[in-house]
Amino acid sequence: TPMSKDSYSMTKKHADAQFKADKDACSSQSGNAKDICIAEAKGKENVAKAEAEAAYEGTPKSREHARIAHAEASYKVSIEKCDDQAGNLKDVCVKEAKAALVKGKANAKVDRVTADTRQDAAVKQADARNEANADKRDADYVVAIEKCDALAGPSKDACVSSAKVQFGKS
Repeated sequence: TPMSKDSYSMTKKHADAQFKADKDACSSQSGNAKDICIAEAKGKENVAKAEAEAAYEGTPKSREHARIAHAEASYKVSIEKCDDQAGNLKDVCVKEAKAALVKGKANAKVDRVTADTRQDAAVKQADARNEANADKRDADYVVAIEKCDALAGPSKDACVSSAKVQFGKS
């Protein structure tokens, strides 16, 4: 059953109020900890609003939007947490965060396509799954190559070759 318009409006107002309270709680922190705290607060607000919209509209597209909002919120927090690292560890952290975002979006799309289509569901679902799997594999490949950058010489070459074989790259 879809959410009523009044409940939807109240939920959005509550999300705004909660964001303000969470943001105020971040003011006692400083530096990257404060950035992480604000990213978490903003992410909670965006997810709450997207979930409210999904409950109100009740469409596969709005549910996909809510799942994407969740993936993007997690991504932004992860990127802020990566700032605590340096060098290759930071690069790997960023690539892993981006890979998780790509996977989250891909999974949301697969679920929407699955829910959206009645005719040709099997074909569309398989196409979406194949595309999602290719996106996930490409994202994991980028992470693997980034991890190889910490190595040098023959070890790096072997690492890159192994990653290419593992992820089907030529």
